[in-house]
Amino acid sequence: MLAGPFLPFTVALALMLLIGLVEAVGLGGFDLDWDADFGDIPLLGWLGFGRLPFLMLVVLFLALFGITGMAIQQALAALTGEMLPGWLASLAATFAALPGTGLLARPLAAILPRDETSAIDVDELAGRRAVIVTGRATPGSPARARVTDRFGLNHYVMAEPDNSGQAFVEGEEIILVRRDGHVFKAITEGKTFLPQLDD
Repeated sequence: MLAGPFLPFTVALALMLLIGLVEAVGLGGFDLDWDADFGDIPLLGWLGFGRLPFLMLVVLFLALFGITGMAIQQALAALTGEMLPGWLASLAATFAALPGTGLLARPLAAILPRDETSAIDVDELAGRRAVIVTGRATPGSPARARVTDRFGLNHYVMAEPDNSGQAFVEGEEIILVRRDGHVFKAITEGKTFLPQLDD
């Protein structure tokens, strides 16, 4: 599996599993608003952009690339006793995996729940309650928060206090009030303030 002819495909499958693991434990949740915009470009729309979240398309492509490449190498080894160099087999696998990704994106989009990159506009999360799940948030130093949208889907966003001198800790419930770039400004009903130092 780690030999030269198989190495690109082993790495692709390992990366696919790593992305899946990161998403499964909730460390993903990247803000990729440009999914829908890319879907408006004909070629990218044909490849599945706009139908599935970006990371799902990456996982799908890596799976098809890895499986197709290994199948090509094993078939050649069985028929001729030789395998293609890794780079040449990678080209062949890419040409097979790209249209395969586009073809599978449509049925997958019909059965998979859609996340924040396609189900809602991220700005719709403003006004909703969230919970700090990782870190301690202070002004200028956001922490990771979990928020549920109107469809019941969880999203992970970065949030920081909207008021100076305020801090949020893990497990604290906050209210997202507005988005500033990729960070949400938030308030909390049970206010936690930073200690003030005497002059």
